[in-house]
Amino acid sequence: MKCVIAGGTGQIGQHLVAHWRGQGHEVVVLSRGERDGTVAWDSATLGPWAQHVDGADVVVNLAGRSVNCRYDARNRTAIYFSRLDSTRVLGEAIAAAEKPPRVWLNASTATIYQHATEAEGPQNEATGVIWRGDEPGVPDKWHFSVDVARRWEAEAMRANTPQTRRVLLRASMVMDPSPDGVFDVLRGLAKWRLGGFQGNGRQRVSWIHIDDFCRAMDFILDDDALEGPVNVCSPNPVTNRDFMRGLRQACGVSWGLPAMAWMLEVGAVFMRTETELLLKSRWVVPTRLQQAGFTFEHPTWPEAAVHLAAQ
Repeated sequence: MKCVIAGGTGQIGQHLVAHWRGQGHEVVVLSRGERDGTVAWDSATLGPWAQHVDGADVVVNLAGRSVNCRYDARNRTAIYFSRLDSTRVLGEAIAAAEKPPRVWLNASTATIYQHATEAEGPQNEATGVIWRGDEPGVPDKWHFSVDVARRWEAEAMRANTPQTRRVLLRASMVMDPSPDGVFDVLRGLAKWRLGGFQGNGRQRVSWIHIDDFCRAMDFILDDDALEGPVNVCSPNPVTNRDFMRGLRQACGVSWGLPAMAWMLEVGAVFMRTETELLLKSRWVVPTRLQQAGFTFEHPTWPEAAVHLAAQ
């Protein structure tokens, strides 16, 4: 295949690029920065890069400013438009192509679903609840994240691409062993004995091993029935308490200091991030993938954590 990946220089993108090139596919990486082996684009306007979309088999959009930041006005604007603009302009390139790609995989997020506790239960593509934005008692920053996801998906579905199957990748936290990735940061906390449960420890953590993420991309490409929202996550989300316990065990650490919600709020200010990433309960399950027959190589967290730590 010929694959075009926008945002292919990010951590997830680098793994997917290596995965597909390892299978012998041609991969074109669109990047805003000056990097060897990539094609320049500004992620907002059509340009010479669009010629690579014409005739490609698949287009993947992983572009977007990291949400690991404070949600101030400047960062909110960057988070919105880095996603909306890149999605819009890729849709324009596909619409203008003489030979449009057969599949467009556009990133989304499992954060689009409500804060799901035992009362709400697991969230899947058919019955999961997406917040409207006016629910009482929900922090503004949590509503912001859902609003980003809703607009992101709407932008992809708005594109005039009738010959191209569109898939919205509602991905959970992708765990990979790369330096400075989510797993690496949490592993560091565990090794410093700061890997106890966070908040009340009962919030659910949805996750997926990077190997299963890449395999899921292959599976989605081959199944023409998969269109629209697809949850890309492990079938076994765990509580934060169990997640951190599995991480500590994988790292050979017996104990970790718990962090109450107020402690996390203070720490988030100094680390320039938001507590939503830890305290919102993301109880998301991959119903459509499993119903279609996808099998996971790393379905459970303790085993996945051991595999990642070994790498």
